Amino acid sequence: MIYFIGAGPGAVDLITVRGAEILKKAGMIIYAGSLVNPELLNYADKEHCEIYNSASMTLDEVIDKLISGHERGLVTVRLHTGDPSLYGAIREQIDILRAKNIEFKVIPGVSSFFAAAAAVQAEYTLPDVSQTVIISRMEGRTPVPERESIRNLASHKSSMVLFLSSGMLKELSGELIAGGYDESTPAALVYKASWPDEKIIRTNLKNLASDAEAAGINKTALVLVGEFLNDKEHNDYKLSKLYDAKFSHGFRQAKE
Repeated sequence: MIYFIGAGPGAVDLITVRGAEILKKAGMIIYAGSLVNPELLNYADKEHCEIYNSASMTLDEVIDKLISGHERGLVTVRLHTGDPSLYGAIREQIDILRAKNIEFKVIPGVSSFFAAAAAVQAEYTLPDVSQTVIISRMEGRTPVPERESIRNLASHKSSMVLFLSSGMLKELSGELIAGGYDESTPAALVYKASWPDEKIIRTNLKNLASDAEAAGINKTALVLVGEFLNDKEHNDYKLSKLYDAKFSHGFRQAKE
């Protein structure tokens, strides 16, 4: 069997139990070496497991290895960072496997956008502040549909998480402000969320690029934007109805 496994955001113990158990049984692991914490490979039996770093490989070379492992009856793992459904480039791999009638399974992982929220101790979906999280990226070498431009998405003024954009923060801030956010909108830059060298910068859209430059951060960081980042003193959110004493639901009657 071929498994696509989400390695989690970086910390070794943030891979799922299922993912870790499969790594222990793997006869071949192809991991995204530019992003996946190499310490995760310690779950594998390195004496009997073939390990390949895909950072220097092409799509065809990755597929050739996956098929080779499959044909030899090995438990074969394609180890992606975070959760493979977000910017994991798995569709192009699984389409080829489907065309060749090769079975595979996808094991979800903890995305870095969850780890980033944990790092800044924030909730993306605060009642009366934002009930929507937009996950996107700035256009770079990979194009973005016009309808999904940062400027268009910013018009919703919801909570936003921007991947693959920390090298274009001046342009990103400009597009977010042009789209509707005020330049004082709180923002956070989370570098390598959950890794030992994690860094957090709390700022606003006006100062995002300059603060990141001062900290020397221009890659491997998520950008969080929105009023959900305000502290209680500046954030007039409503309490959840679920735990409101006056609110009845299927498990509890109102107490007042």
